[in-house]
Amino acid sequence: MAINPFSVTRLKSAAAMALLLAAAPLAGLNAQGLENKETVDRIVGSDVEQEETKTTAEAGKVASAIDRTRENIGAVRKTSKLDKVDIVFLTDAARSEGGPPPAIESKIEQHRDDIAELRKEIEANALLFNAIDSRRVQAEDVVAVAFDDPGKVVIYAAAKPPG
Repeated sequence: MAINPFSVTRLKSAAAMALLLAAAPLAGLNAQGLENKETVDRIVGSDVEQEETKTTAEAGKVASAIDRTRENIGAVRKTSKLDKVDIVFLTDAARSEGGPPPAIESKIEQHRDDIAELRKEIEANALLFNAIDSRRVQAEDVVAVAFDDPGKVVIYAAAKPPG
């Protein structure tokens, strides 16, 4: 009985696939976490900073950024490299604090659909998603972004920083 070379090739391919599938769960154990600042900087390729403030202290900037959400969606979509990502935690606007103050809540309500689209674009943008994820910000907590300086974005989040 002759050995069919096609059968041997298929057997080798099946064995290789089985080996890959068996090793796949272990590959996740070696993945780099986003807790390490150097890892974040390599993935994001940008300096990620954070600050905490009260919404009232930044009300004008936040309201202006919310008003520009429609145009900022396009900017988020096109962003692939930034020098700096600044995440501003609006601590008094967090859900645990009852949400944003009335003036900001009103702006969010006016631009609800645009903000929902902005959040989806942030989730789809690897750079911005990894930047917010590195600071444990959920996309649903982002209320606005501002591209005021070239190479820099400010992300306003109605959340408290982790830990």
